[in-house]
Amino acid sequence: MLTGLGLRFDLEVPHVTEARRAGENADVYPERLACEKAAAGLASWRSRGADKAVVAIAADTVVVAGDEVLEKPKDRADAERMLRKLSGVEHRVITGVCVASGDPAEPRSRAVVTRVRFAPLSDTAIRYLVDSGDGDDKAGAYGIQGLAGAFIERIEGSFSNVVGLPMVETLALLAEAGLRTPWG
Repeated sequence: MLTGLGLRFDLEVPHVTEARRAGENADVYPERLACEKAAAGLASWRSRGADKAVVAIAADTVVVAGDEVLEKPKDRADAERMLRKLSGVEHRVITGVCVASGDPAEPRSRAVVTRVRFAPLSDTAIRYLVDSGDGDDKAGAYGIQGLAGAFIERIEGSFSNVVGLPMVETLALLAEAGLRTPWG
């Protein structure tokens, strides 16, 4: 998505434990994790001699169905369980996004919530989605930009948030950090 906007960047996979703390609210968890990832990415770049102009962007997404937080599926059975839980119901997709540059006013972050409703899914549709591998590494075991998009009845809020990076909010955070974009 960032490349599509003409932004240049390098990818860093930070070494951060993706685990929800005991009692941690689902609305807070992805934003905290995004900030930890951004800080780790920034520290990694700085340890390799990157200049002070480096900006780290990180995001983390969870799906909340009822009172259950659905992260990435552990295996095929877990993916099937998640899709059964999402079948025919509305759920929330919460993405935390964080921009870090080492500025003392940092980190800059937001949590964005989008409501999504799946159509009822047959066992065959669930197996098809799981067998495709499309949701293997995605919160809630689906990617709206892939095959699962065909089963979405309604979305209320940011589409890019469900994909995993809420673009309006990310661009606002980058502007707050002083990053210039190709369009101004």
